[in-house]
Amino acid sequence: MKIDLNADLGEGCGNDALLMPLISSANIACGFHAGDPTIMRRVCAEAVRRGVVIGAQVGYRDLVGFGRRRIDADPVELANDVIYQIGALDGFARVAGDRVRYVKPHGALYNTAADDPEPAAAVASAVAAYDRGLPLLGLPGSALADAAQEAGVAFVPEAFADRAYRADGRLVPRGEPGAVIEDPYEVVARAAAFAVQHRVGALDGSTVAVEARSLCVHGDTAGAVYLAREIRRTLEDAGVTLAPFTAGS
Repeated sequence: MKIDLNADLGEGCGNDALLMPLISSANIACGFHAGDPTIMRRVCAEAVRRGVVIGAQVGYRDLVGFGRRRIDADPVELANDVIYQIGALDGFARVAGDRVRYVKPHGALYNTAADDPEPAAAVASAVAAYDRGLPLLGLPGSALADAAQEAGVAFVPEAFADRAYRADGRLVPRGEPGAVIEDPYEVVARAAAFAVQHRVGALDGSTVAVEARSLCVHGDTAGAVYLAREIRRTLEDAGVTLAPFTAGS
């Protein structure tokens, strides 16, 4: 058994240096929802030093709202924004000695592209235009997965250890009660369920099948470093190999 462990970095949460040794892929903010050129360069350098794969975490232009507010962006402008963000981070990744290896939408863009074909197509077309060899990381069975296939871009399904799921396999919106799992023991148990059993309990008590190749721990979640450390230890004890999904690229 093998799975990737990713985390959102470069968002100013102060956890970057502590999370980096625990993960295999880093979703690095590209300056639109969080981060700036100095932070991007520093985090890319640390990722290369640690052998962690660099991914561009692209989002809406929403520093004030941390990228968690939906913006009705024109699809062409949205695609251009995504290309801009990938290129900016790719520059710092190359200065550090590597390159951007995948792309993951952030926050509201992630959720919107999961359900709405238009922004999903904008994101996928932007990735294809920049580098068709870059995989897109997102929710399985989503509009983004369909758009990636249409654009000829590889799609990698992921799961969230610290987020609640609905019975249809979608994430419970952050504004609803119980959307974020706060019990660290439950978060770790859910991570093991994703990696070993490919399923997880939904908020309504049902069981949801989730085939994920990557597992996310949010860098801004309370106790993120502890959670990442315990998830890594638990998965390794269960015989699961932690490795980037981009291995060999």
